[in-house]
Amino acid sequence: MLCALLTVAPAAVAQSVQTRGEALAQDAQEYARIYGVPLTEAIRRLAAQHDSVAAIDAIAERYRDRLAGISIQHRPDYRFIVYLTGTAPVPLRWVEAGGMRVPVQFRTGAKASRERVVWALTNHQAAIRAAVQSNPSMGVDPRTGELVVIAGSTAVAKAGGAAALDARLTQLTGVPVQVRALDQVDRNLGPQGGGRLDGTDPASGKRYRCTSGFLVTDGARTGITTAAHCLDDLSYFDPQRRATPLSFVGQWGWGYHDVQIHAGPAPARPLFFADTARTIQRPVEGQRSKSSTRAGDFVCHRGESTGYSCAEVTLLDFAPAGELCGGFCLPTWVAVSGPTCKQGDSGGPVFSGTTALGIVKGATFRPDGSCAFYFYMSLDYLPTPWSLLVDMPR
Repeated sequence: MLCALLTVAPAAVAQSVQTRGEALAQDAQEYARIYGVPLTEAIRRLAAQHDSVAAIDAIAERYRDRLAGISIQHRPDYRFIVYLTGTAPVPLRWVEAGGMRVPVQFRTGAKASRERVVWALTNHQAAIRAAVQSNPSMGVDPRTGELVVIAGSTAVAKAGGAAALDARLTQLTGVPVQVRALDQVDRNLGPQGGGRLDGTDPASGKRYRCTSGFLVTDGARTGITTAAHCLDDLSYFDPQRRATPLSFVGQWGWGYHDVQIHAGPAPARPLFFADTARTIQRPVEGQRSKSSTRAGDFVCHRGESTGYSCAEVTLLDFAPAGELCGGFCLPTWVAVSGPTCKQGDSGGPVFSGTTALGIVKGATFRPDGSCAFYFYMSLDYLPTPWSLLVDMPR
């Protein structure tokens, strides 16, 4: 199981609420640390990441028939890479975003469009599992335009090695395939959490802890999201360990969903915790759709086990290994690189600045227990009629 990170605190608790600029600066500190650039440059790049969405979406739509993938390059410089099928060249262009003039580089020669790769992944999952004789995870890598199949080293060796399996699966699916050998365990992230939700399992009598993600509304009620496999009867514990009972509304945990909604006292604002110690809150000012998410997007999450951390989006249209979705998962998840994920982070919010992206579902762990990557459910898949609550301008 995994459970989500709480996003709200009772109004009686005096805590700092960040401005948009303060949220950007906090994430930029992590960006500067990871990529070794000055903080001012990190702030500009993350502002450009946010402000470029409409322009890059327009480019994606213009070249939709040829589009194999879009990614963000961070080294040796910051730029967008648009990978296209065919050989007709497209000249370098620039987008003005975040006070920067960011180059957009077009690469040609991709063997299949992203739409075709996603179709192949969706329709050939069972055949791929049979060919690999295991339950691999799969996804689309926008950097290479390939269908990525991640399987254990033993399964890959039995199939004749990665190169032979690449060729076999490419012939099977009709799109380019890259096999990656990784001895892994994909699992939902167990019942612990960030903004603490506690409950007792009536079957075992054991007490479990979960976390919550973002505030949502159905137009009449306010709810808090968490993971679908958390307990139905939960109470929220604020940082001072004061309990607020929550009312179970519903859960959706099949195929492309891993979300559960609880109702409780309506908070004054839609906020979420954005630091390890749960002393700093951020307002939710917008939502990023899955279709506007790029490989290389620098995103952050917060979980009870690992606290606050940030990393790059690696794979889109991801299907975790195993039967984690009431059966095998559909290729709708987004994978983010490790090394920061542990049991207990599940359900926590994934965000960039004050923009919400999704809620953590699970992770892929190596044999030594380290985190290879985690994966989240896009907020595009909130169940109807629920939608994200957004902070009103003040």
